[in-house]
Amino acid sequence: MTYESAKRAYTESSVLTATPEQLVVMLYDGAIRFLNQAAAATEAGNREVAINRIRRADAIIDELNLSLDMSYGDVPQRLRSIYLFCKRQLRESIFERTSEPLLDTARLLGELRDSWEQIAREAAATRAPLAATA
Repeated sequence: MTYESAKRAYTESSVLTATPEQLVVMLYDGAIRFLNQAAAATEAGNREVAINRIRRADAIIDELNLSLDMSYGDVPQRLRSIYLFCKRQLRESIFERTSEPLLDTARLLGELRDSWEQIAREAAATRAPLAATA
């Protein structure tokens, strides 16, 4: 088994066994990684790579946005506003050919990611006692 196929198998296994909260953290991780790659490519003048990575980050932001359950009131509404702002930042970066909006978006998503990681830890701690009694 090659390194790439082992890595792919590990990633697939991680996704299939992750809790919903962990999946959200993984999505944020991917978007942040693509945004940082896009920023580096923009700064290096590699527009093709930058646009590719921006599109990948954009697709993840779309997934986060579409997965919101709007019946939970104010929080999903605010998250939707943040995601739409992030998408505008990505477009600005493409049009202006600058990495600053990408880095700003990566920082913003990083803050949300940290919050979701805390939620995932708390949810796991809540599930652990339930699993022990089963």
